[in-house]
Amino acid sequence: MGWEAGVALVDIVAREAMLFAAMGFVLGGVDDLAVDLLFLGRAAWRQLIRSRRTAPSLADFAAPEPQGRLAIFVAAWDEAAVIGAMLSSALARLDHPDYHIYVGTYPNDPATIAAVAGVAARDDRVRIVIGTTPGPTTKAANLNSLWHALARFEATDGIRARAIVLHDAEDVVHAQELRVFDRLIGRHVAVQLPVRPLVQPGSRLVSGHYCDEFAEAHGKQLIVRQALGVGMPLAGVGCAIARTALVQLAAARGGDPFDADSLTEDYELGLHLSALGGQISFARIREYPGGPMVAVRAYFPAKVEDAVRQKARWMIGIALAGWDRIGWGRRLDLGDHWMRMRDRRQPIAVLVLAAAYLALVATALSWLGHWLVATPSAPGAIPPLILLACSLLLAWRLVMRAVFTGRAYGAREALWSIPRALVGNVIALLAARRAILRYVAMLRGAALRWDKTTHAFPNPEHYAAA
Repeated sequence: MGWEAGVALVDIVAREAMLFAAMGFVLGGVDDLAVDLLFLGRAAWRQLIRSRRTAPSLADFAAPEPQGRLAIFVAAWDEAAVIGAMLSSALARLDHPDYHIYVGTYPNDPATIAAVAGVAARDDRVRIVIGTTPGPTTKAANLNSLWHALARFEATDGIRARAIVLHDAEDVVHAQELRVFDRLIGRHVAVQLPVRPLVQPGSRLVSGHYCDEFAEAHGKQLIVRQALGVGMPLAGVGCAIARTALVQLAAARGGDPFDADSLTEDYELGLHLSALGGQISFARIREYPGGPMVAVRAYFPAKVEDAVRQKARWMIGIALAGWDRIGWGRRLDLGDHWMRMRDRRQPIAVLVLAAAYLALVATALSWLGHWLVATPSAPGAIPPLILLACSLLLAWRLVMRAVFTGRAYGAREALWSIPRALVGNVIALLAARRAILRYVAMLRGAALRWDKTTHAFPNPEHYAAA
């Protein structure tokens, strides 16, 4: 193959990759724009009726007495570095007179057992549960062990919990969250609080990109889902589920309410509860009018490899295996189908991203090749109208992300959200490769296991305002 033929081949690659990426960007951008317009329309309507309705704050959730006991489940595998601090912080912060924290551990994880036992020895509201199966299993399997242990403890105490609250071993709980759960459970089968990632010192780009993603997901997307009345996924932390709902799920699953064969049991749990006819509340409650949100704070992965591992697990559980497991929901429920499609579009979005980066590289090589062989450069592959649409949608996407990050974290983080968009794309590309390889292995019979990441617990000064 001569130089000119090689350059011609590069031209073809550049053109086809660019066309594919451009069409993908337009379709995905229009999809995102539709969600944005629904959110903005809802916000405008609420602004018009604000004189008649005020945003809820903690003052609206004051109760003369607690409505019943709450059980907090914390699944812990290899969490010796954080579980002690998390439990001590929760016990010091939570403002509720009747709760217990159940921590699920494994017999082959003595360090975590020792850390939990140390706190339990000082406070009998912490109860350690050592499973019979060596870890790691799936998180859902751990939660099932806690569910059965709860029944044993209740038989001794003589008091039944009215709701189960889910948290992870690295969470900073909000002091008043149980008050919110106490009032809303009953009217709703489940309640989800917003999740607010914290930027880890020294990892503003990697850990910080979670801030941007959750700012949009929990500041806009779940709000739109709730407004549409479609299935609401749970985040697995900062959420409470009515005991009656879990009993109903357990009866349908042979005694286990959480699906041990799922890598994203929290996401699926919310959709299953919605399918049963239950109403899930996404509770955006401020501590006081104009004040901070009642939310869960936590450090998310600070290293690229940990972020890739976590994103790959989410991609498998939601977009790949989840598609097989839970399907499309109620027939002709177009809003729910749309949201599930959005949940599952990530592998396609990653393919579009890969095509875009390939097009950039191939275009640069094309320009270089034409310069070396002294031939005219290939004409543009994208029609001007499509190119304009891509540019406008990309600019809109970056602006919207910056706006939502700014609302949650301030102007400085809003500016950081722009370069973090590129970081998020790179992590998504790497996660897609890992997810596909692991998913293929699962299809060939590989055992499910908890592919967790290393956690850190924030210093008190970092979450003091939370």
